[in-house]
Amino acid sequence: MSSADITTLPEREGFKIRWSDLAPFIALALIVLLGTMINSNFMATNNILNVITRSAFIAIIGVGATFVIATGGLDLSVGSMLAFVVGIMIMAMNALVPYLGPWAIPAGALVALVVGSLCGLLNGLIITVGRIEPFIVTLGTMGIFRAFITYMTDGGSLSIDRSLRSAYRPVYFGDFLGIPYPVLITIVIALLGAFILYRTKYGRRVTAVGSNSDVARFSGVHVGRIRTMAFVIQGFCVAVAAICYVPRLGAATPTTGQLWELQVITAVVIGGTLLRGGKAHIWGTVAGALILEVIANVMVLSDMVSEYLVAAVQGAIIIIAMLAHRFTSSR
Repeated sequence: MSSADITTLPEREGFKIRWSDLAPFIALALIVLLGTMINSNFMATNNILNVITRSAFIAIIGVGATFVIATGGLDLSVGSMLAFVVGIMIMAMNALVPYLGPWAIPAGALVALVVGSLCGLLNGLIITVGRIEPFIVTLGTMGIFRAFITYMTDGGSLSIDRSLRSAYRPVYFGDFLGIPYPVLITIVIALLGAFILYRTKYGRRVTAVGSNSDVARFSGVHVGRIRTMAFVIQGFCVAVAAICYVPRLGAATPTTGQLWELQVITAVVIGGTLLRGGKAHIWGTVAGALILEVIANVMVLSDMVSEYLVAAVQGAIIIIAMLAHRFTSSR
């Protein structure tokens, strides 16, 4: 086989390891080491489990966002969408509990998955059929979903029926062999996302569309369908996160999921996915979500920086990550 033939062989993106791919995990290890040095309580079992469990929401949504961003898109509505899905799910369960009893929980979860997927489909269709920039569309739907949940709660709180609380509580607070259920759900979603992205034709087309949509279109790829499906996957992941979120507080409010879009985008970007599209790393996104939660936890445990500056630190992280991507891509 000639050197020319070797250069034309397709790369197996899912198993090719570069130093840049390891960067999020190295950063996570360094931050964990820093947290241990700052406060000995950081490595306490309860604290570590709490950090990992709290990161599950951003990690799950981030898996979906990885697909959207890999196609060259962006979804600013995920936080508001989660609040809306949580509200619809609670209303569905409360309405069904007189007829189904505890079975209202899986019925409500099914409703959440359908509603979340439809919300993602709505975003995707407006973007692809209407040919409007994802930033503009999702900025608009962010306001719409937030207004809907505010209307549904009448500016207050929408709580789950008391008879369902004890049955639903283990979904967030329970564990299997010491591993919290939200963590197990995150692993399952990440495995599914990695399989779809790295081992299927659709996954290859996702990165192809993000790299160069015109070339992908000339190659026979239906760019609109690929991008729309990415938003559907995003909506589905938001719904899964909503299912895990409901038993945590047992209610939906107008502030549920507020600013989560910033955390999700930050997790995806520092995980190694290019914001301009064409390159995606599912496990890097999961590591990015853990990094954000570990940093927040370290700030709470230390007295060096106020915990009220967590959002500022997250904003600085995404700017630094973008500068790093720009620097490495220009070399």
